[in-house]
Amino acid sequence: MAAGKANESQNLEKHDVLKSTQTVIHKALEKLGYPEEVFELLKEPIRMMVVKIPVRMDDGSTKIFTGYRAQHNDAVGPTKGGIRFHPNVTEKEVKALSIWMSLKCGIVDLPYGGAKGGIICDPRVMSFRELERLSRGYVRAVSQIVGPTKDIPAPDVFTNSQIMAWMMDEYSKIDEFNSPGFITGKPLVLGGSHGRESATAKGVTICIREAAKKKGIELVGARVVVQGFGNAGSYLSKFLHDAGAKVIGISDAYGALYDPDGLDIDYLLDRRDSFGTVTKLFNDTITNKELLELDCDILVPAAIENQITEENAHNIRASIVVEAANGPTTLEATQILTERGILLVPDVLASAGGVTVSYFEWVQNNQGYYWAEDEIEEKLEKVMVKSFANIFETAQNRRVDMRLAAYMVGVRKMAEASRFRGWI
Repeated sequence: MAAGKANESQNLEKHDVLKSTQTVIHKALEKLGYPEEVFELLKEPIRMMVVKIPVRMDDGSTKIFTGYRAQHNDAVGPTKGGIRFHPNVTEKEVKALSIWMSLKCGIVDLPYGGAKGGIICDPRVMSFRELERLSRGYVRAVSQIVGPTKDIPAPDVFTNSQIMAWMMDEYSKIDEFNSPGFITGKPLVLGGSHGRESATAKGVTICIREAAKKKGIELVGARVVVQGFGNAGSYLSKFLHDAGAKVIGISDAYGALYDPDGLDIDYLLDRRDSFGTVTKLFNDTITNKELLELDCDILVPAAIENQITEENAHNIRASIVVEAANGPTTLEATQILTERGILLVPDVLASAGGVTVSYFEWVQNNQGYYWAEDEIEEKLEKVMVKSFANIFETAQNRRVDMRLAAYMVGVRKMAEASRFRGWI
């Protein structure tokens, strides 16, 4: 029993997202020749706020929720990052995600540092009005450290444009000024941007296309497996299906669907609920474990972290793995996949489309001038293609894996900005 607990504790330590992020940042800074104090500055957020949010529930009781906001580094500019509503949110996870946001912003060359927020709750069992009270309560709790020139939130896991709208309205009341630039991912009628909702998936699709070119794989007819059918996974499946790829497997929290001839993505999209659940409607399902190990050309983990580990990395049968989720592949698994000749496109690059279009939204809010959807798609295409080429080239020239290359590119901007400011 004691040995079992010890092994479990070792696995948790090994799959600690903050620790593994710090490990790669340390390596990246060493490769770039920066002194140890740069790592000391960048290994944790410069600011971390923990808040308690009292919410009057529909049954008349008051429930106290815990929320977080981490601001990793604001040397480059205001911080930027989503707010997630999830029962498993932890302080450590929020810290790690804020660092990843900094790296994403550095990779796609945005004038931002990274941030991330979260509330420990389960929105699936909360009413519409309870969610509104919670959203507004969170903004009141963190209002002193956020704002259009300080820290700009956005949607994340289990949050959407409606939640962003409530948050913007609450901040505007506090600020006594209409502040659309306070938050991104808003509805179009409140200053949202065309293409924001599908931006993450669009960016991943561009990375998949570029990676397929490098591997000599034709996207038309390519067999693709997408783990996760939430916002990113569902849009991604649709984009790939429309591009002529054969999506042979998808999954949600309750299981996975597989068809070697390709699934009817339009039918599944029509049947999924607002949380991306569709497999409960089918009897003939497979497990998530089986899904990840299917024989395919391209595997896209678009669900949660630590899905590909050293336990199953040897069983992955894809030629390309593109991470649409945050941290789905552990460091040990990254090494195994790279040694096996599998091209791994890391999350900090692949899912940077979301923050890129969030930046476009913020720019449009600041200018009061709004762009057409095709203009946004064209701008996103340029950013993602250039960023992929830069990281692929860095990996080749420096003889490192794509994850380390992405961290090297992403961390350099923060390190240089901190140096010029005289912080280090």
